[in-house]
Amino acid sequence: MTAQTIDGNALSRQLRAEVAQRAAALSARGTTPGLAVVLVGDNPASQVYVRNKVKACEDSGLHSVLEKYDATMSEADLLARVDALNRDPAIHGILVQLPLPPHIDAQKVIEAISPDKDVDGFHVASAGALMTGTPGFWPCTPYGCMKMLDSIGYDLRGKHAVVIGRSNIVGKPMALMLLARSATVTVCHSATADLGAITRQADVVVAAVGKRNVLTADMVKPGAVVIDVGMNRNDEGKLCGDVDFAGVSQVASWITPVPGGVGPMTITMLLVNTIEAAERTAGTMAA
Repeated sequence: MTAQTIDGNALSRQLRAEVAQRAAALSARGTTPGLAVVLVGDNPASQVYVRNKVKACEDSGLHSVLEKYDATMSEADLLARVDALNRDPAIHGILVQLPLPPHIDAQKVIEAISPDKDVDGFHVASAGALMTGTPGFWPCTPYGCMKMLDSIGYDLRGKHAVVIGRSNIVGKPMALMLLARSATVTVCHSATADLGAITRQADVVVAAVGKRNVLTADMVKPGAVVIDVGMNRNDEGKLCGDVDFAGVSQVASWITPVPGGVGPMTITMLLVNTIEAAERTAGTMAA
């Protein structure tokens, strides 16, 4: 068996085209969806991420505001900027790029963002909404993973899904999203004994720990679906995921590549959340 690839680039293009249509419809009614991206410091990776997010917004018909600040910016000043953006009617989504300089409490900043504009889905209110199944914003990366499963028509009901990783950004929300689709969910992590024994029982495996080859072919049940969230570098410096792609693709039925899999979906779901925030504000969301 050779696994079919879930093409994150192709799915992203499709979803971004839908976002552009929704943005055009809103603009025709007098509302231009707006996203504010706040970058503090000069972290090279963060600068690349932010640039990609801003470009994606502009390409999809969303208004984007990029605010750059020195790493010396005080926590109080950053909180003041967030408060101002909360009150700005032209801004529907606020994203504060992480990581922040060490002297700033990232969680305090995240909690300062209005839940109505928390398009990253990191606010405690967003996490609570996800847990209780009430309207809110889902974190972009696991939300993208769910869209990838939807794109292949995969029915999660009754399936065993294993999530490797327990972060607040991917692992925990991923488990809740899978649970909401009636999957039986197991969450594995660094203290899990005999990871392979658990993953070999899985119909779906989501690897999200940031460690190369954490999932190898002998750890996968034939025909399983494998979603690789990891972003690492191999010995040659090339981008790779958490999954041994060459080996696992000979066992799984579907697999996401790195690059070109989950990565493009993360920014795309940020756009989806932003357009939803704007639609809610404009009162155009379906009841």
